[in-house]
Amino acid sequence: LLRRNRQPFIKMRHFCKTLASLFKRILMGLLYLAYAAYLLEACILDFQRALALFILTCLVLFILAYPLLKRLLGKKLTRCLKPFENSCLKLWAKWVFGGLYLIGLILWLVVDTAQRPEQLMSFTGICIFVIILFACSKHHSAVSWRAVLWGLGLQFVFGILVIRTDPGFIAFQWLGDQIQIFLNYTVAGSSFVFGDMLVTNVFAFQDLLIILFFGCVMSMLYYLGLVQWVVQKIAWCLQVTMDTTATETLAVAGNIFVGMSEAPLLICPYLGDMTLSEIHAGMTGGFATISSTVLGAYVFFGITSVSLISASVLAAPCAALSKLVYPEVEESKFKNEEGVKLPVQKEKNILEAASRGATDATGLVTKVTANLIAFLAVGLHQCCPHLIEELVEIQGFSFQVICSYVLRPTVFMMGIEWADCPIVAEMVEIKLFIKEFVAYQQLSQYKHKHLSGVEQWIADEKQWILERAEVITTFSLCGFSNLISVGITLGGFSSVAPHRKSDLSKIVISALLMGACTSLISACVAGILYIPRGADCVSFLSTNFTNSSYETYVCCKELFQSTSQNGTHAPSFSGPWEGNEFNVMVLANCCGIYNHSTCV
Repeated sequence: LLRRNRQPFIKMRHFCKTLASLFKRILMGLLYLAYAAYLLEACILDFQRALALFILTCLVLFILAYPLLKRLLGKKLTRCLKPFENSCLKLWAKWVFGGLYLIGLILWLVVDTAQRPEQLMSFTGICIFVIILFACSKHHSAVSWRAVLWGLGLQFVFGILVIRTDPGFIAFQWLGDQIQIFLNYTVAGSSFVFGDMLVTNVFAFQDLLIILFFGCVMSMLYYLGLVQWVVQKIAWCLQVTMDTTATETLAVAGNIFVGMSEAPLLICPYLGDMTLSEIHAGMTGGFATISSTVLGAYVFFGITSVSLISASVLAAPCAALSKLVYPEVEESKFKNEEGVKLPVQKEKNILEAASRGATDATGLVTKVTANLIAFLAVGLHQCCPHLIEELVEIQGFSFQVICSYVLRPTVFMMGIEWADCPIVAEMVEIKLFIKEFVAYQQLSQYKHKHLSGVEQWIADEKQWILERAEVITTFSLCGFSNLISVGITLGGFSSVAPHRKSDLSKIVISALLMGACTSLISACVAGILYIPRGADCVSFLSTNFTNSSYETYVCCKELFQSTSQNGTHAPSFSGPWEGNEFNVMVLANCCGIYNHSTCV
């Protein structure tokens, strides 16, 4: 009787299992239709506002359609390109393409730098860095110039897309704004646990807890397979263009999203068979990029999200420069275009993945906190200079002062104005010898002074750096290339392949220096491509604004310069502000944010 009563349930369960795939397709179809309707409505209402979402959607659709296009048109394209298999014709094509690229680069530099000669200094910096790295190469004759030139070329293309073109800049600005909104959700959980006062005023409860939230979200995305999909697409693109092996490309691409401790797990099954050059490239990628987990904390500092995101992604192809220092001289087992498989998450459901992500991020927060306390409180990098200062009575002698002089020429080669070089050199020193976390925090303080309207010079001491220097510095600080990270990298790789610990110890310092140089070269690319973006200040300030940004600062400064006080009468305005009915209200808003003599 009991079995007879259970028959309908058994049949229903069997029916659901049989049609599960159909239900899944219907559900996914409804979701796609809903997204298409949302995108269409957004484009109809305000296409300019929805441009970033439209571009990202087109990019995703192209990536998804690529396998189908390859299946349908692959054979036809192969037949069309068959004549180029001739070695002589292929050699001529390479020389012609290289010559056109060189001529185009020279013409572009001449035209583009005619009004901004400071960009030539950044280009000179790239040339000098490449020459120095080639001089330090372990095997000069084995250098793969295809990987090096393609790496630099991809950097320029991506940099032009993000920094120069309006659609690319808008897309990444939109992405950065969404990340900022997303990170603000951390305040809800943090305030509930610790209270509003601690979250508002204490650094550990305000910024470090971002890592917990971001780690939880990244673990969920990894469980859903989104991170693996993006990593594999980036790795494929880098592998096809730069002719690098599957394992080293995967390690470099993965470092954009995961930390230095987790990156070796991506290539865990293959690390034992990788060549030293491949491991060196993977380590360089770790030192040259920052993980998406800590990126959230830097955005919360106030660092420009567009520069941070583009800096981390921009460093990935430039990690091919490791082939300058440590070129391939062994036979790799992974020289194919099929790639390698990423490990699958072991969690049973998304809630378990979220819990594990938050738990794993707790360890990262503990490490960051311990390193900050130890290195800032003990100050090992200051001990010897402090003793020298006391013994011989040299005032103001410190490690930062020493490095501000030693690193000043290096910073100047990136395209930084000479007056800003001491400040930037000090931040680069902090990144190399302490932690990029501290360096970004210091950069945010200079940025805050800039936006708050503080005078640039007070008592012969510079209070903030120019916006161009801020952007270049953001790129130069992007990376885990510091002494603390050597132990993290060595521990992570040796735990996966303990039998290769001696090989890993042999190349880790070289990879550290290569990662630091990669960040500096990325900064040079940013220096070449960066141009200040003008704004229609009348239209910009006529809208409601309550917080400070660089555009707000520039436009309010222009308004202050165009304002003339008339005693007890209303102030008069000149230039583009003349005749605008909202001038008095806009002036009051600017005076509410910045202190200026016009506001008295």
